[in-house]
Amino acid sequence: MRVRIDDPDPDWPHAFEREAIAIRSILTTPPVSIEHIGSTSVPGLCAKPIIDLLLEVGDVASLDAEPLERLGYERMGEFGIPGRRYFRKGALVRTHHLHAFATGDPGLLRHRAFRDYLRAHPDVARAYGDLKRSLASRNVEIEAYMDGKHDFVQHHERLALAWIAQHPSAKRSR
Repeated sequence: MRVRIDDPDPDWPHAFEREAIAIRSILTTPPVSIEHIGSTSVPGLCAKPIIDLLLEVGDVASLDAEPLERLGYERMGEFGIPGRRYFRKGALVRTHHLHAFATGDPGLLRHRAFRDYLRAHPDVARAYGDLKRSLASRNVEIEAYMDGKHDFVQHHERLALAWIAQHPSAKRSR
């Protein structure tokens, strides 16, 4: 699949809210939280037009996938990240990625910290956007795109985790 990067869309937060409401309404056990993560959650950042949702649940092993499948999600298992349950929506045109973790899993903090760090550091978000546009302009497949972002993301995730530890009162919004 070729990568498409879109300019920031003011509807992305609304698309997140609509999907979060739909997910809350069908889960058999209420989630601890559902948050908007990924590039579409960072104001002003270009992104693949796919809404990423972070689902925090009490016990990821007992997450009932059937209601999510009825909502159009495809169950992908851990998909390379231990402790995560990953779902994707949109068979022909991907629209949503759902990342489910149990309360206390380090994956929750990692996703939240990276999002909040990009929101608080527009220069880093701008550099990230420039990198994504450059990679996409090469008409690469998703694997090459992800590989091209890897070092940038890893480096800034480490900075984000250090930053969030120093700024525990940093306002976190969904």
